[in-house]
Amino acid sequence: MQDDRPLWTPSEQSRSTSPMHVFMEACNERFGLALSDFPSLHAWSIADRESFWAAVWDFCGIKGYRGERTLVHGDDMLEARFFPDAELNFAENLLIRSGDSDALIFRGEDKVRDRWSWDRLTETVSKLQQAYRALGIGKGDRIAAMMPNMPETIACMLAAASIGAIWSSCSPDFGEQGVMDRVGQIEPKLFIACSGYWYNGKLQDVTEKVSAVSRRLGVPALIVPYAGDADAVVKATANARTLEDFLTPFEAKPVEYAALPFSHPLYILFSSGTTGVPKCIVHSAGGTLLQLVKEHRLHCGVRPGEKVFYFTTCGWMMWNWLVNGLAAGATLCLYDGSPFAPDGNVLFDYARDEKFAVFGTSAKYIDAVRKSGLTPATSHDLSSLRLMTSTGSPLSPEGFTFVYEGIKGDVQLASISGGTDIVSCFVLGNPLQPVWRGEIQGPGLGLAVDVWSEDGRPVRGEKGELVCTKAFPSMPIMFWNDPDRAKYRAAYFERFDNIWCHGDFAEWTEHGGLVIHGRSDATLNPGGVRIGTAEIYNQIEQMEEVAEALCIGQDWEDDVRVVLFVRLVPTAELTDDLVKAIKTRIRTGATPRHVPAKIIAVRDIPRTKSGKIVELAVRDMVHGRPVRNKEALANPEALDLFAGLAELRE
Repeated sequence: MQDDRPLWTPSEQSRSTSPMHVFMEACNERFGLALSDFPSLHAWSIADRESFWAAVWDFCGIKGYRGERTLVHGDDMLEARFFPDAELNFAENLLIRSGDSDALIFRGEDKVRDRWSWDRLTETVSKLQQAYRALGIGKGDRIAAMMPNMPETIACMLAAASIGAIWSSCSPDFGEQGVMDRVGQIEPKLFIACSGYWYNGKLQDVTEKVSAVSRRLGVPALIVPYAGDADAVVKATANARTLEDFLTPFEAKPVEYAALPFSHPLYILFSSGTTGVPKCIVHSAGGTLLQLVKEHRLHCGVRPGEKVFYFTTCGWMMWNWLVNGLAAGATLCLYDGSPFAPDGNVLFDYARDEKFAVFGTSAKYIDAVRKSGLTPATSHDLSSLRLMTSTGSPLSPEGFTFVYEGIKGDVQLASISGGTDIVSCFVLGNPLQPVWRGEIQGPGLGLAVDVWSEDGRPVRGEKGELVCTKAFPSMPIMFWNDPDRAKYRAAYFERFDNIWCHGDFAEWTEHGGLVIHGRSDATLNPGGVRIGTAEIYNQIEQMEEVAEALCIGQDWEDDVRVVLFVRLVPTAELTDDLVKAIKTRIRTGATPRHVPAKIIAVRDIPRTKSGKIVELAVRDMVHGRPVRNKEALANPEALDLFAGLAELRE
């Protein structure tokens, strides 16, 4: 495919009938505008934030009282308040349908299948709401969960939101200390856990972990049967009950929705925690709802009844993103377990069987499918699939090409990027513009996204810091246990005054799209020139011999040198010829400055639970500095492979 032609262009019919275009026309009529394309719509959305966000509320049919004021203190990022007079309930805005059609579809590897109707979901929320209240749980109380991505988890969250309790979750593959480092900080009133889970075809026992966490938290435990023996987990855990026992005393009745302020806390999400104890990031019900409804309805074009899938765990913010699809009337397709169990076709089988409209996953997964030799385009009927999204790390240009050649030729591919910090996306896809190889289509509506130089100037045609220059609804309310907001201020506003600095190294493209070159705190600085690690990964991870790579800057002789670690496929060996081939690939595909001074083969590369490689932790290991929170990693033992390497002493 040629880079001078888009990979995908919306047809005039799909463009003109997309919810985003319909919204644009509604704004033209309502406000006397003449918006005609995405750039003009985006420019207006940040120039007149009050009108834009009020229009999103009305167009998307948010249930609740909007109030007269849309934004106060709008010029102060830390003090801005959206819809200060509004009252709404997050759960009420997700439980918008009734009947026996599917709200949730679940697959747990090849072991478990389940379907929940809208009525079943609402009835379960009703019973859970009553059970929570019977425990004395109310507004502002925290409920913590260590759960798979299954229907019961969504029901438990919605019941919490319905009464104004605050929800926080992690996945059951976290170790005991990893769970405590997160939920221990927020002092929950209830701990919800599964009875076990499946991963890669194997039953994973959680009995000891659940018992220990519950004991350390000192709160009741609710055990949700899934894999393993729920009764055994209950028996081993003090003050524990199964979900069935918890709900038996209650009959389903209409759900009562507490009317709450727009800024009422909904979620506590956690930073990755690879540089210390995770930060507890508190998100508002109104900000989360409005921002994600905008993303689902307008950017993704989701319509009632469509099937929306994202491969995620409950420890990643993409779970919170996925759940919001209910507010668009979508059917959510949930999956828990390995995406390669029993084989690499499992998610594409699911997409074919259930006719996904939206298939969300990670860049790492797309690359793994490519390297496995699978070509779903020829093996699966994916005719229903219209949008594929990718996040977690930058999707390489080769990844873009593979999606169109190996998965589906006429799909809209949206590389998206944002984070736990905003429980949404700064940059993502839109249905009005073409998709160009290696590029994110553009910024989110209502978000004043820009790229700035180190001295605080907007830049074009060069790399810089991804920033947001105006306040937006899904900014965190606060960090937990940060009363003077010092940690919050330090996290985003120390670099540039009154400007959100996101920590991504980014670049505008000539098409008005963006490229993310990696985290800015992991950028390399050989000879004082900033290099994004993604630029190196994009080159070598396309080589058949390389399964995965990680790049750091090593302090060396009063400068920084680039060190590249590679995990090779089982049939490959790091010979002189392969080292030369890697360097040549990087030199010709990027620049001579990107060529590493050292290339070292390692057996494994450490990553977080959501699959992100941890460059900073490896950099600390190489420099002999302690890594403070190995519990945040999926494979913490891999870090030891980087300590005291002889190759790095010469």
